[in-house]
Amino acid sequence: QVHLVESGGGLVQTGGSLRLSCAASGRSFSSYTIGWFRQAPGKERELVAHINWSTYYADSVKGRFTISRDNAKSTVYLQMNSLKPEDTAVYYCAARLAGIIDWNYWGQGTQVTVSS
Repeated sequence: QVHLVESGGGLVQTGGSLRLSCAASGRSFSSYTIGWFRQAPGKERELVAHINWSTYYADSVKGRFTISRDNAKSTVYLQMNSLKPEDTAVYYCAARLAGIIDWNYWGQGTQVTVSS
């Protein structure tokens, strides 16, 4: 089992940057795929990026967001550059064991607001 806590959200202007952190507690952190999701008001939750041995990015964030992990610190980061108002959402990190489809563990979320 793993417990996730996000941090790093805030208010930023269009074109600005933020770095989100997802700190995990529990065993075998390196065995988990970690994903970043976001949910804007009135919209469905969407997968933004995930990382295990490789990375995945949604088309909407490719070239602007970078996901990385530090297994020694049990932390995954989401560096967000060139932010746009449409990136405004609550961002959640989630975890699943490698080879498992369901995202079984979720953080509480952190708000990102991009002003125009």
